[in-house]
Amino acid sequence: MITTNAFDYINIMDKAADASWMRENVITNNLANVDTPGYKRQDVDFTSALKRELGRSKYESLDKKVRSLNTDLSGLSVSSYTDASNYSYRLDRNNVDVDTEQVELASEQLRYELLTTAINEEFNRMKVVLK
Repeated sequence: MITTNAFDYINIMDKAADASWMRENVITNNLANVDTPGYKRQDVDFTSALKRELGRSKYESLDKKVRSLNTDLSGLSVSSYTDASNYSYRLDRNNVDVDTEQVELASEQLRYELLTTAINEEFNRMKVVLK
């Protein structure tokens, strides 16, 4: 983690990209286990963690929220969880739906690409300023 204000948004986007990469791996694992009897799908929820952390300082600007969030990014650490609420209608009790997982995978791949592009653009802006 870089500790200057210039990198506040980059640090958050880095955490988001890490979570997105983790979610892609989890979804790929779900697709690999589509025929495993009793398998319950896994997922990663970064959005809720980000909303929770940004919502702690209710009446501040986004810049102040991000700056205060950068002092301790541990609240943005996420892990995979078992999606037990997604009930299965299959006889083998597997709750992975191939179509849903493929849509989620495509969406997550786009999100990851957007995040990495945004991080690169932030660095490009800094390069322009430094010239």
